[in-house]
Amino acid sequence: MKQQRVVVTGMGILCPTGNTVEEAWQNAAAGRTGIAPITRFDTSHLENHFGGEVKNFDPNEALGRREARRTDRVTQLGMVAAQQAMTDSGLEVTDDNRYDIGCLMGSGIGGIGSLFESIKAFIERGAKSVSPLMVPMMLPDSPAAKIAMLFGLRGPNFSISTACATGNNSIGEATEIIRRGAAKVMVAGSTEAGLIDIAIASFNNMTAISRRNEAPEKASRPFDKDRDGFVVAEGAAALVLEDLEHALARGARIYAEVMGYGQSCDAYHVTAPLENGEGAAVAITRALENANLKPEDISYINAHGTSTPLNDVAETIAIKRALGETAYEIPISSTKSVTGHLMGAAGAVEAVFSVMALIRNFIPPTINLDQPDPECDLNYTPHIGVQRQLQNVMSNSFGFGGHNAVLIFGKHQQNGST
Repeated sequence: MKQQRVVVTGMGILCPTGNTVEEAWQNAAAGRTGIAPITRFDTSHLENHFGGEVKNFDPNEALGRREARRTDRVTQLGMVAAQQAMTDSGLEVTDDNRYDIGCLMGSGIGGIGSLFESIKAFIERGAKSVSPLMVPMMLPDSPAAKIAMLFGLRGPNFSISTACATGNNSIGEATEIIRRGAAKVMVAGSTEAGLIDIAIASFNNMTAISRRNEAPEKASRPFDKDRDGFVVAEGAAALVLEDLEHALARGARIYAEVMGYGQSCDAYHVTAPLENGEGAAVAITRALENANLKPEDISYINAHGTSTPLNDVAETIAIKRALGETAYEIPISSTKSVTGHLMGAAGAVEAVFSVMALIRNFIPPTINLDQPDPECDLNYTPHIGVQRQLQNVMSNSFGFGGHNAVLIFGKHQQNGST
């Protein structure tokens, strides 16, 4: 059976650097951080007082008071990102096509805020105080289900949860659904609202996150010798992925083509990556093979780049292991330096940034890279972004549990080459 080509025809985003694609991209490209002291709740009982918040987001205004009251923040963010992407795509959903349009919106931890509040209510005030909506509000599949209801999408619909690889797995698996002909269009991405006190406390006790309370804007410093952990962030992003022939037939604007998708598992440790980078390297290699590309065909890599001591070294090793000497020639950057780590939503947000990098022929910077770690010896585009002609962009995501997922986006040319 012929494998369908898949293109990106719409994008939406809410993240610490902005609540539209253009705003989020402009700030990331300029190296303007979205990390700041937390304002949504009191952090006085915590050791960490900063994070990557989605700012100026009113779910009542965005979705209506009734819908906002019945959904967790994770679903609210995902729904609005999907709304943006669908509007951007210009796709009209009708009775004739709704079974050919699906949604795959992943989340690493689902509605943890609603779950936590319900547990507190149960302990403090008893069983009758628990919301009857607790279960649908906490379920990781609720964002995908609510997006389908919002637009009347009756094609394939589910959620993927692979920790910090969730976004890439969601986009990659949605691509495969279209490639095999099971849908014409998929709304794909991921959402996360884990910027809450219990999650911050857990990450802190794990010694996984930065404690730079005195300078939060400098806390996320991927590949820097003085990095001390990631910064917890929240947000969502969605792509409208479409069968190429379907997109051309309706005259859609095409942003990029999904060229390749590769995945693997470290099967090693619940939080730490394989130190020799083997699992991540296999995912990179498989993405290249899936795209029918060579290492020298990659123009830029959006790194996972979490700012943790273990990840940044392991990812550097993995890139060199997979790409050989070519690794030293490819510009790389970590946009987590300005957004923080959106966990399950990271891959989707970075997919949007990767596509924007292609469109604008611009490599966003890795800020706060003041003293490069000698073990991280590749070109990580420190401080200032670089204008450069781009053809194919790779985006890496690696998650707790050893999940590795890699995407490659390429410029679309209607003659069939990229």
